[in-house]
Amino acid sequence: MKILGQIKQLQTSAKRLAFLGLAGLMLVSAAGCGSTAPGDKTATTQTAPAQQTTSAAKTMIQVIGSTSVEPLMTALSDRYSAQNPNVSLQIQAPGSSAGIKAANDGSAQIGMSSRELKGDELGWGLTPTTIAYDGIAVVVHPSNPVKNLTMEQVNQIFSGKITNWKEVGGSDKEILLVIREAGSGTRDAFEEIVKLFEEKDGKKVSTVAEDKAIIADSTNAITENVAGKENGIGYVSLGSLNLQRTNALQLNGVDCTADNVKNKTYSLSRPFLLLTKGTPSAEVQAVLDYILGADGQAMVAEKKFITVN
Repeated sequence: MKILGQIKQLQTSAKRLAFLGLAGLMLVSAAGCGSTAPGDKTATTQTAPAQQTTSAAKTMIQVIGSTSVEPLMTALSDRYSAQNPNVSLQIQAPGSSAGIKAANDGSAQIGMSSRELKGDELGWGLTPTTIAYDGIAVVVHPSNPVKNLTMEQVNQIFSGKITNWKEVGGSDKEILLVIREAGSGTRDAFEEIVKLFEEKDGKKVSTVAEDKAIIADSTNAITENVAGKENGIGYVSLGSLNLQRTNALQLNGVDCTADNVKNKTYSLSRPFLLLTKGTPSAEVQAVLDYILGADGQAMVAEKKFITVN
C-alpha cells in the first residue's frame, strides 16, 4: 500500500509539470503574436522619419572654353560665389573652339571665347555676350634689343619670310616662333588681325610657319617658352602679360596697354565673349548680369582687361 501511494504521488506531480509546461508554451506563443514576422503584410512597423535638408542644394553651372578668358572668369566666379554661396561655377579651359561647341551641344551652360564666332558657328543660334576687351601682346625675351615691329614685320616673321632677328634690327640669331595650338582663340584672333591666312577652296588656311615653331597649349606655356629662349617670339593676352619674364613689343610705335586698346590706337585687340544658347536659366542670367554690372566690371579692370562700359 505504501508503494502504491508513492506511485500516485508521482503521477500527480507529473500532471502538474505537464500543465505548467503547456501554460508556458501558451505565454511564449502569445508574445510571439505581438511581434512583426518577416513578410507579414498585415503587421505594423515603425520607421524613423526622413531627415529634412536644412539648406538648398547648390546650383552647378558648367563653364567651358578659352584659356585667355579663364583667369578672369575664375576671379569673377570666386567673387560671385562668395556673394551667392548656393551657386557654383565649374570652369574648364580647353580652348575657345571647344567652349563654343560645348555651349552649342549643351555640355556647358556658358561657353568662353576669346575670338568672334566664325563660319558654321554663326548659324548655331548662340548668343554672345561681350564681358571685356583684351589686347594681344607680342612678346620676346627681355635680352632682345628689338623694341618695336610694324604689323607687316609681324606678319613676315610668323609666316616664315623673316627668319633672323638682324633683319629687323636685332642680333644675328635665328627667330624661334612660339605659337598656340589650333583652336585657340588667341591664335585665331592673332592670325585674323595680322592677316596670317589665305583662301583655299572657300576656307581660310593659316600661313603660319608651324614647321619652325614651338606649339604651346596655354598662355602661360607661351610665356615660359619665350622667357627661356633668347631668340623666341610669341603672343599672349594683355591680361596675362608677365613683364618680369618677357618684354612686350610696340606695334607701329604703340605700346600694348589697356588705354591704347580702348582708344583703338593699338591694333591687336579682341573681345572676351560668354556664349549661351536659347533663353538662359535664371541662375545663368544672374551671373551674366553680375559680370556686366559695376562689381563685375570693376574686377575686369582690376585684372588689367578693358571694361565694356
